[in-house]
Amino acid sequence: MTMQDSTDLPRDTSRVDSLEDKSLLLVDDDQPFLNRLGRAMERRGFEVRTASSVGEGLAEVRRAAPAFAVVDLRLEDGTGLDVVQALHGAREDARAVMLTGYGNITTAVAAVKLGAVDYLAKPADADDVEAALLARPDALPEPPENPMSADRVRWEHIQRVYELCGRNVSETARRLNMHRRTLQRILAKRSPR
Repeated sequence: MTMQDSTDLPRDTSRVDSLEDKSLLLVDDDQPFLNRLGRAMERRGFEVRTASSVGEGLAEVRRAAPAFAVVDLRLEDGTGLDVVQALHGAREDARAVMLTGYGNITTAVAAVKLGAVDYLAKPADADDVEAALLARPDALPEPPENPMSADRVRWEHIQRVYELCGRNVSETARRLNMHRRTLQRILAKRSPR
């Protein structure tokens, strides 16, 4: 029996695992979730710092900008986009992932424009977070297990136009070439899966 040379073994090239700086900032106002995710990421070798507000997150970035960040979109004192923008301004190589319980294409695009590398819907587990943080910048993401349905894509588009119109139902209906009452019924319903 011969030993295989380590260079002959297949390697997962979609992840960056050999990092020197694994400092991680977690920003979320859901304290139990923040504690669970913090412990799970520490077990994966990250040096975790936590913050429960935009203000605390910005202070942590100013104190020492981490290599990685996981930031909730909606916090009690503002939006996590401010933390991502400050982090990217302080450290261009930092990799941030946005988390949200309110999946919305518009905010996902805004997060990426401000420097986030990925956008995950809650509840995201530590494996998903780690995969997003360590994904190679040039690697294509895995196809989603549960992609959005056509109804959900339509709903997301309507929500985006509604937000861009300043939440004005009449203007949104006009731009979408839709009857105002039909739009009101769609907006009153929960988002489709």
